[in-house]
Amino acid sequence: MQLSDLFKQAKDIQAKTQQMQAMMAAIEVEGISGGGMVKVTLTGKNDLKKLLVDPSLLKPEDRQIVEDLIVAAHADAKAKLERRVSEEMQRMARDMGIPNIPGLGI
Repeated sequence: MQLSDLFKQAKDIQAKTQQMQAMMAAIEVEGISGGGMVKVTLTGKNDLKKLLVDPSLLKPEDRQIVEDLIVAAHADAKAKLERRVSEEMQRMARDMGIPNIPGLGI
């Protein structure tokens, strides 16, 4: 393999990596708790983008319940995000010809 081929391959990998990062940033997942009374939306960068709380929960005496439901919805969204990112990384690795290696998360 010539040096120019290695540089081309490195540029291709860099471009695909940037594409993967952009795709991951565009992912959004929704976590739900309390039978849909609390919903959170996370981005692929694990940022909390949106929080929806059913108005019926907004009573001072229900504060602890609401807080617990928000935490549960966030955990749900985070688990979904981790699965989705892992699936996307595996797909992109296959597309790049990288073999699936168990235990590496790709």
